[in-house]
Amino acid sequence: MGTGFVRPNGLRKNRKNEVSFEARWAMAAKAGFTLAFEELVSRNESRIYRLSLGITQNQQDAEDLLQNTFIEAQEHLQEFRGDSSFSSWVVQVCIRTALLKFRERDPNWAGRDESAESNDDLMQSEPVAWGDCPKKGFSKTELNRILSGAICKLTLLHRIVFLLRYVESFSTREIANLLGLSVSAARLHLLRAHLDVREYLNCYFGLNVSAESNCAGSVEASRAGQARAISKTAVA
Repeated sequence: MGTGFVRPNGLRKNRKNEVSFEARWAMAAKAGFTLAFEELVSRNESRIYRLSLGITQNQQDAEDLLQNTFIEAQEHLQEFRGDSSFSSWVVQVCIRTALLKFRERDPNWAGRDESAESNDDLMQSEPVAWGDCPKKGFSKTELNRILSGAICKLTLLHRIVFLLRYVESFSTREIANLLGLSVSAARLHLLRAHLDVREYLNCYFGLNVSAESNCAGSVEASRAGQARAISKTAVA
């Protein structure tokens, strides 16, 4: 493939031209310009590695998934039609690559079928109120670590739907299509993942009903406020 593609002047410096910039590089990459594809890799590799690490929970597996994702993306680049951004498309390539690998390892990777689980059954897991304590006591890095710990405890399928919805901002319908689920099944998996994360945070922070009343002077109350902040971030 050729390497004579000239970088469009000024586009990298203007955030408003982000989509146009990416689209031009994608078109050039499809035309066979290697530097264009290398630029797309450079712009997306951090995001894909973060997603890969979230899915695999293992550094080596995440690096392998990152590499395989861009190999697949390059091999199937002509299938990219531009209906979505290249960034969104390569996320889908990452998910499909991960699912293929996990299905090879374990045909029952998705775990038990939750479609028969009613909303009433799920809502029984709804946690107690956390109170309106101020956010203090934990750094942003610590909060991210705590939330990552909660995500790590999820089953593989719930981890994937949680990351797709609350980190990558895919819609429930998009998640359903991506994973080959019905919309109602995808919604149930999302609800279960959400409740499991909240349950983990409740256990981690040792919440209790009296935490709110002791907000001003108690460590538990401070932690309750942080827990609520994490949950709000997770479901925003």
